[in-house]
Order: sequence, then structure tokens, then C-alpha cells
Amino acid sequence: MSTVTTTKPAPTAPGRASVAAQHGEGRIGLRGNLRHIGALVRRNALQIKQDPESMFDVVFMPIIFTLLFVFVFGGAISGKGNQADYVNYVVPGLMAMMGMNIAMGVGTGVNDDFKKGVMDRFRSMPIARSSVLIAKIVVELGRMMVAIAILLAVGFLLGLSIKGPVMGLFLAIALSAVFGASLMWIFVLLGLTLSTPQAVQGMAMMVLMPLQFGSSIFAPPTTMPGWLQSFTDYNPLSNLADAARALINDAPVGDSVWMTLIWSLAITAVTMPLAVRKFRQKT
Repeated sequence: MSTVTTTKPAPTAPGRASVAAQHGEGRIGLRGNLRHIGALVRRNALQIKQDPESMFDVVFMPIIFTLLFVFVFGGAISGKGNQADYVNYVVPGLMAMMGMNIAMGVGTGVNDDFKKGVMDRFRSMPIARSSVLIAKIVVELGRMMVAIAILLAVGFLLGLSIKGPVMGLFLAIALSAVFGASLMWIFVLLGLTLSTPQAVQGMAMMVLMPLQFGSSIFAPPTTMPGWLQSFTDYNPLSNLADAARALINDAPVGDSVWMTLIWSLAITAVTMPLAVRKFRQKT
């Protein structure tokens, strides 16, 4: 008479289960990744719907900045009575500024999600870690498009004119979106690295102020000192502002479009892998 011995499978430690889930991320196909991104985009959009105050910066920032610079600095830069000319100069530049200011919110949002324990829920789900970050970028790009639409509406009310084909305006918007998305990865990385949302915001302002005001967004670089002109020439915000301005006003674009695309590609290629790696380490 033979005896059959059965062995129970060894229990899996909780730590191993989470590690296995993380390693299983690599087996998630493209369709699964897109499905996860779509679900997370919907989740982030519902958060905005439940908290409409989070859209105040998107709605009021373009209005305030446009009115402020046109009526306070427009006469001094373009001459009294020529503020309409300044509108055509500053509004395309402000499109570049919108992307940078809104990108800052991505970093503070990621940092705040860790503080509130939202990321603990994602840790237990069999989803690609990168999908969490990509979904945030997609939602912030949507917010950026709303800000640019409001900016252009105010600009048209103040006398903005499209001197070239309408396609030039859409190309300027697309270029601003590409560059804005690349900047968002910088602030995602800051949000994952720094300890508090306040630290992210403080660091962001230290970067934003010199880049914004040391550019061709608000005034022609020819009025600046020589050393500042050199900085402005290499400032990616100047390249984007000049490209958007040329596309809208039907002027020669020169190298500004290609330089903006090169900057966008370089920033994304460096910061996106670092941000995803940091996110995996934290989760």
C-alpha cells in the first residue's frame, strides 16, 4: 500500500508579492498601458470637477498677465497709443509662459499625492508605474490648452490679429504644448525629490523668474545689456516665444522652431527616465 504525500505551496511573503507586482509591470502591453492611463486621466479629471478652485490659476492667470503687461508696459515698450502692436508681440510670448507656470503645478500635485497616501493605493495595483505620471502630464496639458484658449480670447479682445494663415496659430499652440510637456517632467522630478509641496514651489520660482524675465517674452532683447542678451539667446523660452510670434505674425521663423523642438526632446529624454525611476523607487 503506497502513501501519497502532498505538499502545500510555501506562503509568499507580502514583500515578495509587491516586488512581483512591480516586476510584472514589464509584461503589461501597450493596450494595457493605454487603458491604465485613460483610467487615471479620468480619475484626475474627476478630481478637478470636485475641486473647481484648482482651475483658478488656469482661468485667471492669462487674463491678469495679459491685462497687466499690455496696459502697464505696452505703452512704454511700443510707445503711447501703439498698445495694439504690443499685443501682437506679448501674447505669443505669454503662450510660452503659460506652459511653464502650469508645469509647476504637476510637481506640487505629485508631491501632495504622496503626502496624502494616494500613491499607497497605486502601489497595490498591477499597473505600470509610468502610467501614473503620464496621466498627470495629459491632464495638465488639457489645463494648459484651456489657459492658452483664454489667453488668445483676451488677446483678440485687445486687438490681437493673425497676420498669416490660421494654421500658423495652431502650429504655435502645438509647439507650446510640446515644450510645456517637456517642462512638466522637470517639475515631476522635483516633486518626487523634494520633501514638501512648498519646497517644490519655492524651487520652481527660483527657476521660473530668471527664465521668464530673462527672455524675449515681454520685451525685445535689443533693449537689454549685452550679457543679458547672451543669456536670452540661449534661453529656451526665448526660442519658443520667437517661434510662436513668427508663426502668428507670418514672419520668418529662422531656427527658433527647430531649437524649441531640440530643447523639448533633450529635456524629455533626460528628465522623463529619471522621474519614472524615482517614482518606482518611492513606490
